[in-house]
Amino acid sequence: MISGNLVRLRAYNKNDLKFELEYINDFEVKKNINPEIPFPLRFEDEEKWYNSINPIGNGVYTFVIEELENHKYVGICEVNDIDWKNSVATIGIFIGKPFWGKGFGTEAMRLLINFIFEEMNINKIKLSVFGFNKRAIKMYENLGFKKEATLREQIFREGKYHDEIIMGLLKREWGNIDD
Repeated sequence: MISGNLVRLRAYNKNDLKFELEYINDFEVKKNINPEIPFPLRFEDEEKWYNSINPIGNGVYTFVIEELENHKYVGICEVNDIDWKNSVATIGIFIGKPFWGKGFGTEAMRLLINFIFEEMNINKIKLSVFGFNKRAIKMYENLGFKKEATLREQIFREGKYHDEIIMGLLKREWGNIDD
């Protein structure tokens, strides 16, 4: 659907469930994206989530991130909350561990940001990231996101409390960063 040099953002299909389940149940992946107890999901849980995806009317737009070269499932990115009145969208992303550090997440985020600003006509994109997820924070900052708030000791992971950081990017700022 939306292609870059490394990845394509496309619609989610039922064949993606097995890959999603494998990657989402990796503790290192799950601890970075879910504020709940990082407990493994069952196939039935993923299937129920898949059946709830409705791109028309519920304000959630989920894209599979697919590697262009081999058509492999890399992860997902989504617009998961839209405030149309104030023109603000909340986003999220996760990448399967085998694809970390290869630029797939950064390119997927660029494609998603362009989609949101150019096709959805949104003014601001926001996200939250756990303070210990330094790799993600660096990527978001490189994409132009600014730290807007710190929710102190908001998340409990691996025996201690960590901050949750809220970041935002304005449409007028997006064209002003270097690629």
